[in-house]
Formats: sequence, structure tokens, C-alpha cells
Amino acid sequence: MPTKIAEIKLQSTIDERCKVCFLKTYQLLMDEFNADSKQKEHFLAFYQDAMIRHNKLSTPEITRELNNTFCRLIGVPDPFAREKESSNHIALQLYKEWKPKVAASGNPFNLALRLAIAGNIMDYGANNSFDVHQTIDLVMNSDFAIDNSAVLEQKIRDAKSILYIGDNAGEIVFDKLFIETMMHKQVTFAVRGAPVLNDATLSDAAEIGIDTVAKVISNGYDAPSTVLKKCSKEFREVYNSADLIIAKGQGNLEGLIAEHDPRIFFLLMVKCDVIGEILNVKKGSYVVFNQSE
Repeated sequence: MPTKIAEIKLQSTIDERCKVCFLKTYQLLMDEFNADSKQKEHFLAFYQDAMIRHNKLSTPEITRELNNTFCRLIGVPDPFAREKESSNHIALQLYKEWKPKVAASGNPFNLALRLAIAGNIMDYGANNSFDVHQTIDLVMNSDFAIDNSAVLEQKIRDAKSILYIGDNAGEIVFDKLFIETMMHKQVTFAVRGAPVLNDATLSDAAEIGIDTVAKVISNGYDAPSTVLKKCSKEFREVYNSADLIIAKGQGNLEGLIAEHDPRIFFLLMVKCDVIGEILNVKKGSYVVFNQSE
């Protein structure tokens, strides 16, 4: 059954499981960048303070604070630059393989949609490693735990303007293929305002050529999410005027689900129990979710 608005369980404070995930991510980064004991001590002190001081912020907003502090301490502006470059390269190779398959499919929309959701596995914030080829196989042979895809297809046909909010580098290559398959004349594709985790930025969008199928903008904010009150005026204007909004990934879900906006369709793979509990589905599920359905 589709998840109804009344059933959604939103956290008022940071879930303890998210805190463990935060710490694990940045401990691994400290090791990767050979942080010395003083840098590790400073970051751990900031982390402990942030969990208390910023406890009412959303998970993506907390991640922003941790990311900015890590980058300042280590002196690295984009800690996931190498991973993003690799993800884009892998996904572009898969794009060459799957584009003709989508075109020849009996249902190009469904196949391109499934590939877009499969691409959501390319998330170093949630996973230290992943197998995108295996995930594609799984998505191709799985039912969606929440499936509002038929409604989404009709809404795309009816919409005069579409805002498509991207998530991770690499993943956005599959978004490009999905947008091509939509064949809609007015799509705006939004990325993050600055590097955070392995989320896509303007440079990633340019690298994979998504500007050939959509107008590309930044949301003006450096959290791994869409936090409307913090986003740029330009982004909010596009958001407010869009007939349809497609939001990829867990981060965008966390930032936008409380808006209860009937225009938004969330496309994602559920990668943790916290998000699974919010949507009342199992970890590992694939979701096309609209709150009005």
C-alpha cells in the first residue's frame, strides 16, 4: 500500500543511528587523508559538540556542519573528488551500454526509471563501497515497495515545467538518460551549491553533459539535501513555479518530505533503517513515492 502522509514518522531530533553513521564516515575520511592526532582530536571535539548544539537540525544540515569542519581542518575542499570522478566515469560507460537498450525497450519509461533508481546506490555517504552492476540487476527484477510510477508518467506528460533535483555524482548520468527518455521540453536540473560528500555539483553536471538535456542550476546551498529556507532565490523561484518536482535520493527526501508538497515524486533506494522507518518499507527497497497518492 502507498505510504500516506499521516503514516510518515519524522524525527524531531537526530536519530542515534545517524550519529553512528556520521562518525564512521568521518573516521574513514580522517584515515584516508592521514589526519594527525591533533586534527582527529579537534574533529571529534567538534562532532561531540555538534551533536548537542545542533541536535534540532536535520541530518543533512548536520552533515553540512561536519563536512565544512572536516574540510577546514584537513585543508581539502572536496574530500570525495576522486570518488566522484570515478563514479561519473563508470556511469558514463554504463550509459553507452544502456541507452540503446532503453530505446529498443517495449517500455522505455519504466526501464529508464529503474536505471535512475539503480543509480542511487552510488552514494559514498551511505556506503563505503557498492556494486552498481549488481544493483541494476536487482532493480530490474524487483517490485517497487512504493510504486507511484504510473502517476509520475502521467504527471510528466501533463507538466509544463519540471524541476529534477539530483543527488550523487555518477547517479546523475542515469538521471540524464531518464530525462532524455521523458522527452520533455522544459526540465531544470538542480545540483548542490558546493562540494559535500559525493553529491553532484555544477562541475559534475558539466562533465557528464546533463546540460544537453536540461537547464542546470545550483540550489545555492552546500548540504547533501534540499533545505528550501537555505537555498538560493533562483532555486526557490524555479521550485515554486514548477508543475512537477522529481527529487532523487535519501538526502532530498529528508529535506523535502516535511513540505507535504503534492508536486514532489521521490525516487530512491532505501539504504538505511532510519529512512525505511520513515517510509514504512524495508532497507534495500526501491521507491517511487508521492505523498498525495
